[in-house]
Amino acid sequence: MVKEGCDPNSVTYSTLINGLCIEGRVDEALNMLDEMIEKSIEPTVYTYTVPISSLCATGRVKEAIDLVAKMRRGCQPNVQTYTALISGLSRVGKLEVAIGLYHKMLKDGLVPNTVTYNALINELCAGARFNTALDIFIWMGRHHSLPNAGTYNEIINGFCMVGNIEKAMVLFSKMQKIGPPPTIVTYNTLINGYLMVGNLNNALRLLDLMKENGCEPDEWTYSELVSGFCKRGKLDLATTLFHEMVDRGLNPNEFNYTALIDGLCKDGKVDAALSLLENMEEKDCKANIETYNAVINGLAKTNRFSEAEKLCNKMSEKELLPNIITYTTLIDGLCRNGGTHLAFKIFHEMEKRNCSPNLYTYSSLIHGLCLDGKVDDAEMLLKEMDMKGLVPDYVTFTSLIDGFVMLGRLDHAFSLLRRMSDVGCKPNYRTFTVLVKGLWKECHLLAEKVAVQHESAYSCSSEEKDFNFEMFYNVLARMSEYGCEPTVETYSTLVTGLCRDGRTYEADHLVKSMEEKGLCPNEEICNSLLGAYCKSVKVESALEIFNLMIVKGFEPRLSIYRALICALCKASRAEEAQALFENMLEKQWNSNEIVWTILVDGLLKDGEFNLCMKFLHIMESNNRSLDFHTYVILARELSKVEKSINANQVADKLRAMTLYQPTNGEGIISFVAFNPLML
Repeated sequence: MVKEGCDPNSVTYSTLINGLCIEGRVDEALNMLDEMIEKSIEPTVYTYTVPISSLCATGRVKEAIDLVAKMRRGCQPNVQTYTALISGLSRVGKLEVAIGLYHKMLKDGLVPNTVTYNALINELCAGARFNTALDIFIWMGRHHSLPNAGTYNEIINGFCMVGNIEKAMVLFSKMQKIGPPPTIVTYNTLINGYLMVGNLNNALRLLDLMKENGCEPDEWTYSELVSGFCKRGKLDLATTLFHEMVDRGLNPNEFNYTALIDGLCKDGKVDAALSLLENMEEKDCKANIETYNAVINGLAKTNRFSEAEKLCNKMSEKELLPNIITYTTLIDGLCRNGGTHLAFKIFHEMEKRNCSPNLYTYSSLIHGLCLDGKVDDAEMLLKEMDMKGLVPDYVTFTSLIDGFVMLGRLDHAFSLLRRMSDVGCKPNYRTFTVLVKGLWKECHLLAEKVAVQHESAYSCSSEEKDFNFEMFYNVLARMSEYGCEPTVETYSTLVTGLCRDGRTYEADHLVKSMEEKGLCPNEEICNSLLGAYCKSVKVESALEIFNLMIVKGFEPRLSIYRALICALCKASRAEEAQALFENMLEKQWNSNEIVWTILVDGLLKDGEFNLCMKFLHIMESNNRSLDFHTYVILARELSKVEKSINANQVADKLRAMTLYQPTNGEGIISFVAFNPLML
């Protein structure tokens, strides 16, 4: 072209620069840009933006910024230029600079597009700055910028990560109603969200809803479900899900196998895990280091160390070298089975192999030494950790505190609690119960001495509940003596633990004590107390806490509404339960989730069938539309108790729905199978 005397223009150069960038030849593209400028051919914003995007995509963000700075006068960055920079800066961890560019973009009158927003939201969520990401998402809606499925999935995941599955489900409803339609990522994220909060029933319901809506579960879906059910001790259901996956034509991968193998080992079924490992290898699915570590963990905990050693050798043959988790697993197993001296041999061996011990390695050794009564040696390891820059966690400190308590060295135990506080490590409920145990032993020994001096028989107080209650006060008082003044968080940990143990009496009095000290109960305390009151049907106390939550601006979860509605029903206060339910419907919830949580897991579980149907009618009157599958769930649960009137009412609704909802008939077949009353 040049030889024939035809000079390239801006379009020619821009096209060539674009082509080079597409092929990954960014440096050649930059050279061509320089050549273009030398020939006094003005690059357009598009000419600059293409290499800027390529530089950002390959992590060369500084060069991209320098190129923006060199943009010729009259050639201002556009939305695509800013988006490329924001995305690149976010990926390399320069989030603050990216946010600054976002604000400059708005100041310059440029309207960010969905790609810009997604770049920021993705990185904000990844950087644990979910509230900022949520603000941007809300801003998008107010300024008519349409989020895509990726945007929704990131925010849904953010809600799940902070344990607010209800708000994630509200967004899911929005996707179903107005789009974009939920993707497999949406369903998998929500299923994982339910598993994280221990709501296995709703995780399964969402799986069924996913299939009903024509979104096929993948290997990741089943991997999360199998792992989640194993962690909650539901091994039979986890195994069923694993086999369902195979029946649906999905080939289990190493993650699926590892999830079930890990669950079997944690349940003590090591032989079944070994058999599954063998089956895995027969199916040409290669076990990874995590798979072997899971089995080694099971063998170590059941004191089968010779088999664990053989498995380590097998790993080496497969060129899978033991890692920090392998060594720590063996060390932990030995320490729990009285072999701490052997654990130290492995500890020194791993150091020789340049495998540095981590927090969990040291925690296991400290626990083992404390079990052997060698608490001073254990505390020396704490110093060693400090020298290596390893920060002990509550497990490490609690093991050590327990060790000193067992030896009656309570003062040292409390000094460790102070040290724990100084390094920013928060004690958990077990830490406090260990200290309560220590104080109880101290009081017990003191009472025995007094009894001996007065030549009288000693017996434990008949008011053991009051005695233990005083112990919690004494722990808090002793904490203050050691410079660890109890905070709202301290009381929250104690109250939550006590409520979980069914000790509402102590929890209630601790709350009164903190209020006397001018400390206000937080949301966690309110939730725990309200749940405990509902279990014991102390309705007035529960309502008082509920009203306090509303005044404080706390948003009660669906589980709280369920607990309170069911408690009101048990106290024969159905009208108040209905009023509360109607008030709840005024807020934003996912309608299916209301049925699953309040009607099925609440009212039907407690035998309140007529009220359940009444509440269903109230929902329908309030235009709360439900998925077809939710009606199937209701019918199935009703048919279990042979309530023909109620089941037929749901059946009528199902029949009506089939007139409008396309179906291959599977929904009706499954309903008939579960509901013999329709036959």
